[in-house]
Amino acid sequence: MRIFLDANILFTAAHRPEGKSASVIQVAQANDWVLCTSRYALEEARRNLERKYPQCLQAHLDQLLNLEVIPEFPCSEGLVNLPKKDLPIFFAALGGNAQILLTGDVKDFGALMNDKAKAKGLLVQTLNDFLNEIERSKGEG
Repeated sequence: MRIFLDANILFTAAHRPEGKSASVIQVAQANDWVLCTSRYALEEARRNLERKYPQCLQAHLDQLLNLEVIPEFPCSEGLVNLPKKDLPIFFAALGGNAQILLTGDVKDFGALMNDKAKAKGLLVQTLNDFLNEIERSKGEG
């Protein structure tokens, strides 16, 4: 499975190493899933960490060891209903063949959440939705 991490997931994982965002990195490693992101997302996370939690920048850099950084892809406005600032995230995930885009940005990505048809085949989920699905599948297995 290929999972794209949005900037807010990277940011939270770096400044809360015991939290859910950091745990998804551990779960992915244990299951041999590929975690990916884009330079755009990495830079956004880095800028926000530098401004709010500069002591966590090393943790952010350490995350890079576990991530595949995929190239940027052309954005097509109008193809999905997203603000312009979120198009590079969406198209990097889609172009990078991720099955899942994890984001905490419910305000902007909310209309696409858990609806592959609206998200061009990509499953856009919050971290909680993703972790709940993992727990449900463990119970069924």
